[in-house]
Amino acid sequence: MKYCALASTEENTEALRAEYRAAQEIGRLRLGIERLYFRFARRVFYIPYTEIYRYFRRVMLVPAKLCCGRGDLAVEHLVICDAGKELAQIELPGSHAAKVVMERMQSLAPNALSGTAPQDDGGREERAE
Repeated sequence: MKYCALASTEENTEALRAEYRAAQEIGRLRLGIERLYFRFARRVFYIPYTEIYRYFRRVMLVPAKLCCGRGDLAVEHLVICDAGKELAQIELPGSHAAKVVMERMQSLAPNALSGTAPQDDGGREERAE
């Protein structure tokens, strides 16, 4: 497999391969000691925890045709951001996996912010009365 950096310069392939194999696997995502890895096609992308500025869960509702009619399926994603933009949106196998990943990320990337980006209020300000 080819290892591709998202946020920093290329690193030693042998060290990346060893950490990737030893990392905790959760779906397409692997949590290593120094880096977060995820697979896409035939490549493995990695982001050092020091490069992560913010991470959060995103739940997307996907319309689906079910046996008893139509409904929406909730698909969990982990979104990784640097200071300026979103670097990756990684699909997770379910809500339990998302909770486990968020807990592990708090210990692996303690300097990163956990939670969504600030909402744009459209120029309106709240007034305290």
